[in-house]
Amino acid sequence: MAESKAETSVDSIRKWVVDHKLRTVGCLWLSGITGSIAYNWSRPAMKTSVKLIHARLHAQALTLAALAGAAVVEYCDQKGGTKADRYPKFLPAGKN
Repeated sequence: MAESKAETSVDSIRKWVVDHKLRTVGCLWLSGITGSIAYNWSRPAMKTSVKLIHARLHAQALTLAALAGAAVVEYCDQKGGTKADRYPKFLPAGKN
């Protein structure tokens, strides 16, 4: 019973991420830059400008990875997932 409940919570999280891709990427960017600033601030040998540049680069790399992941999820959904049947109903009948 607990296993099926865990699957439904994972499925609900996956559904939310699929429905809110840009919000998810934005949250990842914000957490990435916050974590990177916190990590770089613990290194006293670096200048403040270098710390900020490194934080931006780390957050940018995380954002690119998240966007690539969102693109893969969207591609998989288009090919055979939940969105595969949703788009054809909006196409006019008989026009190919």
